[in-house]
Amino acid sequence: MASEIPLDDRLGAGHPVVAFDVGGTDVKAALVDETGRIVELLRRPTPLDGERTGDAVIAATVALLDDFRRAHPEIRPMAAGLVVPGHVDEARGVGVLAENLGWREYPFRDLATQSLGIPVSFSHDVRAAGEAEYRLGAAKDFRDVVVIAIGTGIAGAIFIDGTLFTGGGMAGEIGHSRVADGPECACGGRGCLEAVASAAAIARRYTALSGVPVAGSREVLERARAGDPAAGRIWDSALDALALDLSHTVALLAPEAIVIGGGLAQAGDALFLPLAERLEGILTFQRRPVLLAARIGENAGVIGAALRARELLDVVDPGPDPAPVRERAR
Repeated sequence: MASEIPLDDRLGAGHPVVAFDVGGTDVKAALVDETGRIVELLRRPTPLDGERTGDAVIAATVALLDDFRRAHPEIRPMAAGLVVPGHVDEARGVGVLAENLGWREYPFRDLATQSLGIPVSFSHDVRAAGEAEYRLGAAKDFRDVVVIAIGTGIAGAIFIDGTLFTGGGMAGEIGHSRVADGPECACGGRGCLEAVASAAAIARRYTALSGVPVAGSREVLERARAGDPAAGRIWDSALDALALDLSHTVALLAPEAIVIGGGLAQAGDALFLPLAERLEGILTFQRRPVLLAARIGENAGVIGAALRARELLDVVDPGPDPAPVRERAR
């Protein structure tokens, strides 16, 4: 499997910016200088505070920017990129809903702009990670691509002829397409891909079937390789569900490539080889996409946020990054 892109000057020359990637566990922050080098990358626990989590996240971004300014006074970020999970309305700059983090209709972009004192680009975490892969990583040689992140949940970023398609913030919710009769999903549906084949679901389903608690999907795979029939059953059913869902994606969008990242992609050939075999067994006349492992790694979201921040400035002052990914809202 390809190694992660190092934190060097991969972003290229441009405006200095700061970027924030809010996750369920931690907030990543990156300071990027005018050469495109990530000068420093910080992590802080996500400040979970129920309905006040949105306010706490904004306060955390302010504190992180202050840390960067104290440590690197010579670098003055001109804009910020902020990405969050859940249902995101990028046009309005609003976090519509994040059930596991507690906010609903939270005006992230306006409040972050006011609190940070610089222009703020606001986006969805997986779409930002997908943009990083599209511009700098495994998908950079293709025009029609779907970038999928498989971790606690499953979501995707869709690129059609070089355009990021957002569908008003609703496109790419691959994890909530139905692929089975069960189990129940947190979204209220039943048999969603996320409830069957996400890294979290694989571990949860194995424990429910075997009665043996496991640390995660990697342990389920190890047990399957060792001949555990329950682990093999869960792993195979996850692969079947993923292949079925990808076949729908291929039939609808005909991507040249499908890039898979997130925790489950760390399984390498144990994921990609049987998944490709299953997908080939389903497809008939459709285009065969190349299945690729994501290359940017766990920092793809914050790198995508930095790219978005620079693009925000380029709208007013075109700089040295002449070909930002276009976005089609509907």
